[in-house]
Amino acid sequence: MHVLKLMIVSMFTLVAPVVKSQTAQPAAPVKNNEIIFASDTQAPMWIETLWLKSHNNRSATKQIFDDILQRQPADVFLLGDVVNLGYSNRQWKPIDACLQRLRSKSVNVCAILGNHEVMGRSKRGQKKFQVRFPNHVNTGYVEITDSVAIVLLNSNFRSLSPSQNAMQVSWYKKTLDELDADSSIKFIISGCHHSPYTNSTIVRSSLAVREKFVPLFLKSAKSRLFLSGHSHNFEHFKTDGKDFFVIGGGGGLHQPLKQGDGIFPDLSPKYKPMFHYLSIRRENDELRVSSIELKPDFSGFDEGLSMTIKSNSDVAVPVFANHSSAN
Repeated sequence: MHVLKLMIVSMFTLVAPVVKSQTAQPAAPVKNNEIIFASDTQAPMWIETLWLKSHNNRSATKQIFDDILQRQPADVFLLGDVVNLGYSNRQWKPIDACLQRLRSKSVNVCAILGNHEVMGRSKRGQKKFQVRFPNHVNTGYVEITDSVAIVLLNSNFRSLSPSQNAMQVSWYKKTLDELDADSSIKFIISGCHHSPYTNSTIVRSSLAVREKFVPLFLKSAKSRLFLSGHSHNFEHFKTDGKDFFVIGGGGGLHQPLKQGDGIFPDLSPKYKPMFHYLSIRRENDELRVSSIELKPDFSGFDEGLSMTIKSNSDVAVPVFANHSSAN
């Protein structure tokens, strides 16, 4: 009898339906696809304050990095002049702390050289820069995130030999051709430190960037956005239906802009935040681009400008939030 019961129980077990657990399984974490760009986070040099007014610049830079940290983006790209003297350990110290906090949250941080990194003791400055950004290549390199290729270029042409300058232009052309042919890439963003277009009264627009990089960018089918700094302003230009942003609001001394005839036509003439950075997200076949500005009273950040760039259209209309800097 005992053996018979065991046989019946075994048979029932084999044919009984399996009851799945009703306990909810934790959802897989969604990776943040936000890409952040900032430029000119250097502290003011005392000589600059002789003709430009300071405005709690070091505090502004710290708040920008703190705000970026809270967003925990996928990537952060710094478009040069990370510090005011690349060879100075003292100038790197506060930036090192910001970089460490971002990387401790698994945020990928990349950068390109500005003129302040090669100022003075150029080789020493570049060496210290390379230690902090080991993926950096001084004749151009590319990072890819969420089907967006970010091509980072060196516009410190005088610090490159003639062969290096030729190598970089050739590499940029080849890279754009390969990215255009890659079906997994939806957008290409190019960036360098010196602006091909700016109305700053302090720094000039770079004719060399316009000659070396801009024609290749304009020819590239998937290239939609060209970013730069050097001019400590927010400026927006358009050439052949493609957008050029100057985003030098990372903490350097704010620079006045030229007015009147003969200036480059700026599509955001009234949006001039003192301190800001750029946030970009890919949403299917569009790029959502937002300028994140520090409030004038340093009480927090606002989205001051936003626009959508389509992969197959030259329409990119900026939309301004109702903040004082946009009025």
